[in-house]
Amino acid sequence: KGYMKHERETLEAVINARNSAVSSLQSAKSDPANAAAIKELGASEGALSGALGRLFALAEAYPDLKANQNMMQFQEELSSTENKVAFSRQAFNDSVLAYNNTVENFPNNIVAGMFRFETASFLEIESEEKRAVPEVSFS
Repeated sequence: KGYMKHERETLEAVINARNSAVSSLQSAKSDPANAAAIKELGASEGALSGALGRLFALAEAYPDLKANQNMMQFQEELSSTENKVAFSRQAFNDSVLAYNNTVENFPNNIVAGMFRFETASFLEIESEEKRAVPEVSFS
């Protein structure tokens, strides 16, 4: 906490980005067929990755911070979170693919047309910059 006293803006950006991602996730969960909610979720996750990248860059500026046990635990948790996000995104896209295939194939497409089932949108991050996982080096 003491190490990041002067970098309050960066930490607040991470917190705000996280809150936005959580809010977007709740929106997407409540209506998975809403393409706008899925795009918003992708944008929120991209903003969170960018904010985390800035936080990691600040952490590199403090050599004592690298050896701090709390920071090491924090780094491990962030790495785990990135993996969970990637896994969840892939699982969601796999589910969308299976659903879309079901809706588009005969004879399901007849029933889908009668009940106005539409294909779902994949969760994609459009910006290449936001798609890249920030590189972190604490050495």
